[in-house]
Amino acid sequence: MIKFSDSNSNLIIKEKNLPVNKGRIKGRNIAIRRNLTFKEKGCVLAEELGHHYTTVGNILDQSDAWNRKQELQARTWAYDETLGLESIIKAYKRGCKNLHEMAEHLEVTERFLADMLKRYEDRYGTHVEYGDYIITFIPSLNVCLK
Repeated sequence: MIKFSDSNSNLIIKEKNLPVNKGRIKGRNIAIRRNLTFKEKGCVLAEELGHHYTTVGNILDQSDAWNRKQELQARTWAYDETLGLESIIKAYKRGCKNLHEMAEHLEVTERFLADMLKRYEDRYGTHVEYGDYIITFIPSLNVCLK
């Protein structure tokens, strides 16, 4: 479930008929494409918040390496702040057996969850220790007690 709370941000979030992007941020205004599902809107909002907190300037030109780096920072922020490693453990404890079940339990799209897991694999490698657990990414996602 996408969770976010910041009473100091003064952001204005509106649904719009965006022709190209699913979401867009300009200043303190965030636009989310109107015809998305509830889960998609939450995932898009998380990423746009990531841009609010981590991005500087216009990064629409993704052929620029600096812009790509900022895009990755925004997405990483979205994964860390809204789900994080804790969510993987919670889904495991809940008995989720695959990506679909995890995404349903966490109330995110399968794509958002798969992208998060890929980012964590890139960041942590084959596995990461988190609290009393070891989360393995390669060869497949697995959670076990230390």
